[in-house]
Amino acid sequence: MRIHPFQGLVPTPAAASEVACVPYDVVNTAEAAALAAGKPDSLLHVDRAEIGLPPNTDPYSDIVYARARDNFLALQKKGVLVRETEPCLYVYQQQMGAHVQRGLIAGCHVDDYDRELIKKHEKTRRDKEDDRTKLIDTLSADTGPVFLTYRDHAPVTALVNAKTKEKPLHDFTAPDGIRHTVWRIAGGAEWVQAFAAVPVTYIADGHHRAASAARVARLRRERNSRHTGNEDYNWFLCVLFPSSELKILPYNRIVTDLNGLSPAELLAKVKTLFGLRENAAPSPAALGDVSMYLDGKWYGLRCVAEVSADPVSRLDVSVLQDKLLGPVLGIADVRTSKRIDFVGGIRGPGELVKRVDADGGVAFSMFPVTLTQLMDIADAGQIMPPKSTWFEPKLRSGLVVHTF
Repeated sequence: MRIHPFQGLVPTPAAASEVACVPYDVVNTAEAAALAAGKPDSLLHVDRAEIGLPPNTDPYSDIVYARARDNFLALQKKGVLVRETEPCLYVYQQQMGAHVQRGLIAGCHVDDYDRELIKKHEKTRRDKEDDRTKLIDTLSADTGPVFLTYRDHAPVTALVNAKTKEKPLHDFTAPDGIRHTVWRIAGGAEWVQAFAAVPVTYIADGHHRAASAARVARLRRERNSRHTGNEDYNWFLCVLFPSSELKILPYNRIVTDLNGLSPAELLAKVKTLFGLRENAAPSPAALGDVSMYLDGKWYGLRCVAEVSADPVSRLDVSVLQDKLLGPVLGIADVRTSKRIDFVGGIRGPGELVKRVDADGGVAFSMFPVTLTQLMDIADAGQIMPPKSTWFEPKLRSGLVVHTF
């Protein structure tokens, strides 16, 4: 893997906790506005600039991108975002309770993305790509990092262990209780050399940001008659984490009705398909186990895939979809059906109980997909089913900004 130290923008230590914000795509407009209220330096005013415009403003209108650029330049003019004096890399550590993960903030090359050295496991939506492409191109900057993972590499781990013993650049705890710590690495030649022995990386989260950065690079190359390949737009902002340190939570499912069945009829069909255990734990304990909440009770299902060389078909979410959600509950396409909703595992199974008790239907509590499963699917050049993985903690945007 090629990584690239860059001379980016960083918030001053005093401003870091206010500038840093959640990823643009984990909140809607109202939630973004609430998080940024009373925080004029929050990067949400750049990433979700519609929050500073009249209600009902189209978030994809030209005025939103123009406002984003104005707000981005204002942060620099105020001295909130400051240009580094030399190219740097950064170690970024997150702590959520007892869980700690440490990654490297660096530039990654768009050609490596196009050549599948940065491997994908999700499809992207064109409208979401168009939005981030326009924002990145308007700003000439990547404000939010792409979340990459790689199989552990001892020389990189040794460098990280040594660096985190030093005094950090930023160290704060966000309102959600997650601690964020950043160490600056000036130059970083030995880090570049260490990553050269890492054969591939995998996108954990941020497929739309990566696709958009690649599109912007192509646009800039077309516009630049003197393109050499050395320009900063050939690189995009990433954080690279070793796979052993990452935490994947489940992505649970709620079907809003029983497709004309009574609870007893659904239970009978489920028992035939999977077997059925009463009084199951709300959170399944192993791959192949699914907990189903129906009519005030938890049931255990054993979703074991048939022997197959296809890594996608072996996923619990695939077995559930192919045997139950599709043929029994009538959810033909989870991407388009309005009768299914997805609940990130960070909310816990209690959210499923609350929703089903209030609105009816049935919920499925999943065991998390493993990193090995994700990598096997990406290595096979295949795509995971929608809403299969939920990574926590989420990366903060604005701790480092890559410009070009």
